[in-house]
Amino acid sequence: MNIEPIAVIYTDFSEKFGIPRQSGLVKQLTGKIVFEKKYRDVLAIQGLEEFSHVWLIWEFSKSNVNPEKFVPMVHPPKLGGTTKKGVFATRSPFRPNRLGLSSVEILQIDTTSDQAPVIYVSGIDILNGTPIYDIKPYIPYADAHVDAKEGYTVSTKDTRIDVVFEKDFSDIISEETKQTLTEVLRQDPRAAYNKKEDYIYGMAFRECDVRFKVEDNILKVVDICYRDDNFKEIK
Repeated sequence: MNIEPIAVIYTDFSEKFGIPRQSGLVKQLTGKIVFEKKYRDVLAIQGLEEFSHVWLIWEFSKSNVNPEKFVPMVHPPKLGGTTKKGVFATRSPFRPNRLGLSSVEILQIDTTSDQAPVIYVSGIDILNGTPIYDIKPYIPYADAHVDAKEGYTVSTKDTRIDVVFEKDFSDIISEETKQTLTEVLRQDPRAAYNKKEDYIYGMAFRECDVRFKVEDNILKVVDICYRDDNFKEIK
């Protein structure tokens, strides 16, 4: 079977660091889905406006996994980097076919612009420019399992931390951007195995570079600046 992208999603994240680890965790994060020309036909999404959510099947396009080497065990980041689980018991990007799955809310469907149809969604957990391989409607009676077991994730699902801004950045970011960024940072972007006190972390968000540290389980934003040609990424 040969598959090809049907669309591309555009989001606020130009780098992997900082992206929520699951879809729906930050409702304020939005994405714009633009179809490839071959699939750019409003008839293809007729009826989708009747649904509130969709499933997106996409590619971990920046994953450096070697497709020739199957790795059966991975380290879920929420488990501290020391505990291994079977790759098919995780949502790790280090998987044979590099496919991701996200459940997102439909905000708007544009059927009149030059790029139509364009789908605007919220609750994303996807890198900017990511290829989309399929879109399917979320069907509550079939997709929602209220008695489902959470497995090892039950101990890691609510690990949000407090966020404070050490100074006023209103000359750089809007109040809406600040609120969205706050919710992103509350998820604690740091890997569980790389949590250092007083270390300055860097994260790209929208057109800005955000620098922060964590002290006494409080994430403190110490600087925000515009990204430009002189910007140097933190590795």
